[in-house]
Amino acid sequence: MTAIAAVERNWGIGLAGGLLADLPADRGYFRGHTLHKIVVMGRKTLESLPGGRPLPARTNIVLSRNPSFRADCEVFSSFEACLARLARENPKDVYIAGGAEIYGRFLPHCDACLITKIDADLPADSFFADLDADGAFACVWESAPQSENGFVYRFARYERKGAAAPAGGGNG
Repeated sequence: MTAIAAVERNWGIGLAGGLLADLPADRGYFRGHTLHKIVVMGRKTLESLPGGRPLPARTNIVLSRNPSFRADCEVFSSFEACLARLARENPKDVYIAGGAEIYGRFLPHCDACLITKIDADLPADSFFADLDADGAFACVWESAPQSENGFVYRFARYERKGAAAPAGGGNG
């Protein structure tokens, strides 16, 4: 499994249920990696998407504590049942897309993280684990700086130490 997120300098990922920065190239990066794949998210992340609808051309899986929550996608109220469902898939086809609690639950099961690192201190109330301080992960690739909408950022790939590395740098 691969976690995919955009973070600011302090690993913040969101504020008041929204993203921290509008980066169309990052949305394209996300789309390019997740199209025709499995995307796992929490209920709040699903509800933050346009129209609160699942992402098109992907298998959307939502984890919610509310057992009566329904959406136009697969919904699990049990983390263990969700993991069992994902165990039937190729882990390279599974992307963890947030929010913070979902990242926290799935990170121990991820072999890679695709992180858009925004070079800014932005107010945030939800966070991704600081992979630079996490001894389990190492940054194995980083793009040249990009600039968009007043932000400078880089795409980075972190891999779990000891995990098999896929070919292709930042693609995977």
